[in-house]
Amino acid sequence: MTAPLLRVENLGKTFDSGARWLSSRGKAGVRAVDGVSFTLAHGETLAVVGESGCGKSTLGRLLLRLAEPTQGQVFFEGRDLGALTARDMRDVRRHAQMVFQDPYGSLSPRRTVAQIVSEPLEIFAPATSRDAMRARVAELLIQVGLPAAAMDRHPRSFSGGQRQRIGIARAIAAGPRFIVADEPVSALDVSVQAQIVNLLQDLQAEKGFSMLFIAHDLAVVRHIADRVMVMYLGRVVEIGDKRQVYAAPHHPYTQALLSAVPRPDPDAPRRRIVLEGDVPSPTRVPPGCSFHTRCPLVQSVCRVERPALRDVAPGQKAACHFAVPNPIGVASLF
Repeated sequence: MTAPLLRVENLGKTFDSGARWLSSRGKAGVRAVDGVSFTLAHGETLAVVGESGCGKSTLGRLLLRLAEPTQGQVFFEGRDLGALTARDMRDVRRHAQMVFQDPYGSLSPRRTVAQIVSEPLEIFAPATSRDAMRARVAELLIQVGLPAAAMDRHPRSFSGGQRQRIGIARAIAAGPRFIVADEPVSALDVSVQAQIVNLLQDLQAEKGFSMLFIAHDLAVVRHIADRVMVMYLGRVVEIGDKRQVYAAPHHPYTQALLSAVPRPDPDAPRRRIVLEGDVPSPTRVPPGCSFHTRCPLVQSVCRVERPALRDVAPGQKAACHFAVPNPIGVASLF
């Protein structure tokens, strides 16, 4: 079997809340990512979904070492990123790039599009001549659906969708093998979201990079993902092939998320699962299963014992003591 491009083992990140005087009450740290493990194959897209605050974006930053983990390891092409020097990480970052969520805040308003898109080339191929650099920028802009003449304008001249295309052009400039797309369409109009998703799919088919696609909208995820990983309060609660997860989700949280996905036929039979209560604070994660405060299947063991992420079907895992498949009528979306 081919070795995975990315291997993540027991990855975790706890942020210091600064509330030292509250440490005796267990509120001094925010555990954003808690014991996450998975692999990513060459050319694969893994979508990470969950409610706001579940740790998706922090996970993406940890994978690129834009934030340092407090536990666990990330292996990129077999290399332990945590053991690399700054010089070695510079080489890795040529092959691992990010598309940020906010197309307005992620582009410098003082720089032209040419300066923004050529920045990776200036860092990783400094010997490139100015003419060759501009030719490459023009090529990249055309690949993402913008005219080459756009290179001499500033980001303020463009719409949100166009700015996100500029961000994508910057991300693919150095020819990466791995891209983290951190909710790249959540700040865009619905009419533009499909265009950006299709663009990412077309570029991936052409260039063959792997992608971690972070999102909270399962209706968007179904178009782009090969596999889906569901997170809740920093933990992975379910992971598997997209069709398997959508057709027969095993974890109650995944079932609730999928039951809320809009259907093309509003009259089609469906069972909406409404969760009671609010998501607990990440400074005070419940003991045992972190979902037990909202789970309709909760039993006494859930309150004291954390469930392991275990096989529930071929290629599908769930972290639930009582995980059972629950077909809720979303397989028809495909």
